[in-house]
Amino acid sequence: MSTPDLPLLDGGGCGDGCACGAEGEYGSQLPEGAYTECGLDPALAQLLTDAGLDPVEVEDIAHLAIEEDLDHGVDVTTVATIPEDAVSTADFTAREAGVVAGLRIAEAVVSVVCTDEFEVERHVEDGDRVEAGQRLLSVTTRTRDLLTAERSALNLLCRLSGIATATRAWADVLEGTGARVRDTRKTTPGLRSLEKFAVRSGGGVNHRMSLSDAALVKDNHVVAAGGVTQAFKAVRETFPDVPIEVEVDTLSQLREVVDAGADLILLDNFTPGECAEAVALVAGRALLEASGRLTLDTAPAYAQTGVDFLSVGALTHSAPILDIGLDLREADEDSALSEASTSEAE
Repeated sequence: MSTPDLPLLDGGGCGDGCACGAEGEYGSQLPEGAYTECGLDPALAQLLTDAGLDPVEVEDIAHLAIEEDLDHGVDVTTVATIPEDAVSTADFTAREAGVVAGLRIAEAVVSVVCTDEFEVERHVEDGDRVEAGQRLLSVTTRTRDLLTAERSALNLLCRLSGIATATRAWADVLEGTGARVRDTRKTTPGLRSLEKFAVRSGGGVNHRMSLSDAALVKDNHVVAAGGVTQAFKAVRETFPDVPIEVEVDTLSQLREVVDAGADLILLDNFTPGECAEAVALVAGRALLEASGRLTLDTAPAYAQTGVDFLSVGALTHSAPILDIGLDLREADEDSALSEASTSEAE
């Protein structure tokens, strides 16, 4: 999956065929209903689209992060210490082992900051396992722009890579069981699509993206509707085409909603033994998702009961970051790399 030193961009901003709605190679491939104004390089915009991300949303997040960091001013330390015309190469480097996610998002942050042309070399791809000291992404552009973009790019890249790393740990534990780890809506406000992308990069499965694309009947809905079956039927009648998941606390509730026609059922705080009973009771008539009491240590026991999913909110609400740094190359290091590249070409 990794791609060695692949040059991508020779300049940021909008170009021919950009996703901004002009006719062109990339704009025509954006999914129906996507935002139509994008200032990112068209190749980068298409890569984000291919990853299931909206390039305009990514660009907006990048702008918001930079605007927050600058607070309507300038990077005073960088402006004072770096000549305006200085150009450098910087490497995003893993400082610990993990799974990387968000490299194209980091590129987008650099893109919105850069006032001049920049070049990118990709050493790994989102979803790759990386080791401490491994280069992930190299960017060559104005030094001032690199340092201004550094923290915002790293905040997103470290956060998303941490989620991907945590998800991969669950996916590894569940490998071969038939069950898959699934996220929740317990995400950082404004970053849901990015964090759910990180879950996918780590080998997990996304739950619903919002309150509108699928229904989840929970305990409060059951109380308000007067019963679990009543709540399920009310959603089915009001929104017949929307997928519905129903949360149950007992096997008796499970029998009710299976008989009512539920296709997906959340087993809330069931023990592994109770999950096994639920699987036998449902007998393939609905998909089952275990939730609550789940840890990496107990995950295999739950998966072996035959449930289809394990719901883990901690993937997004509690994952620690993956430590990644951005380091400017020393002049002698750049020279050595250039000579090595020339030697290999000969």
